Amino acid sequence: MSDKPIMAKATAVWLCDNTTLTFKQIADFCGFHELEVQGIADGDVATGVKGFDPIANNQLTQEEIDKAEANPLHKLKLKFYAAAAYEEKRRGPRYTPLSKRQDRPASIYWLVKFHPELSDGQISKLVGTTKPTIQAIRERTHWNINNIEPIDPVALGLCKQSELDAAVQKANAKKEKEGAVMSDDERRKLVSTEQSLGMPAEPKMPSAMAGLETFSLNDPRDEEGEEETDDRDVADADSFFNLPDDDESKD
Repeated sequence: MSDKPIMAKATAVWLCDNTTLTFKQIADFCGFHELEVQGIADGDVATGVKGFDPIANNQLTQEEIDKAEANPLHKLKLKFYAAAAYEEKRRGPRYTPLSKRQDRPASIYWLVKFHPELSDGQISKLVGTTKPTIQAIRERTHWNINNIEPIDPVALGLCKQSELDAAVQKANAKKEKEGAVMSDDERRKLVSTEQSLGMPAEPKMPSAMAGLETFSLNDPRDEEGEEETDDRDVADADSFFNLPDDDESKD
């Protein structure tokens, strides 16, 4: 159970208008800074906000307010609800604002593409979606799959970076415990960015250059032509030096 009143700003407005409590007492009770409460009293902050009566709404008692007014050091205490003392938090998918629900398919696609180790349950908790939607995007049967671009859910404000990191570490630990073989890329995710950048890069030939290992700029036909030219030169030299004598030609 929260130790702050509901509609805290409206409650602060009511306390400023209807009590003689100090700014610090109201600030401590409502969870604001003392200067912000002073701005509320001066009319510079929360202009147009209607006061919310904490007594009528069972958040404070008149006796508690009287004690605080008599003693400026007394801290207001929220009214205790015995029935809600051990109330468990409702479990289920995270609530996503209406303005961001259209971004959920893009975030699901990003998680499925870049973090395949995450289970459907983990993705559901991170972005507040359902397992059928995740399965449809995994199998590319979603009705709008051709128009969905993967976008980081942290950038969209659907989850925190710490929550995503914790989910990835948990998934990797479970995978390693089960004895699954991890690829080099998956192992790099388990170390820090500095360590990953410090690893020696494996020499790889681009796929576009595969099969060009024996490529040469020399044309083999030129070499054959040079050999033929050399043979002709030798034959011409032999015929020149083996000319018949003049006497033989006269006979």
